[in-house]
Amino acid sequence: MKPRALLAWNVRRIRIKRGMSQERLARTAGIDRSYLAGLERQSKNPAIDVLDRISEALGVHPSDLFVEPSCASILKISPRPKRPRLLRKNG
Repeated sequence: MKPRALLAWNVRRIRIKRGMSQERLARTAGIDRSYLAGLERQSKNPAIDVLDRISEALGVHPSDLFVEPSCASILKISPRPKRPRLLRKNG
């Protein structure tokens, strides 16, 4: 995995393991929730001080954000459940 993908995967994995929402993690780390979402989507490239704040908010060492996943641990994180769509009536 590339570093940006590792970071995104680990932040989401640890956040979910801690039972934290993106909103709560972002607030605790002092960053914008949409920025955190972008980081988890691999579209943001955070500075070291942001990584330090995220790791502190998650209660892990910054190096834990770059740990290679095992095959078993990849399977433990399920994709976000889809929200049911509301059907609109025509007319």
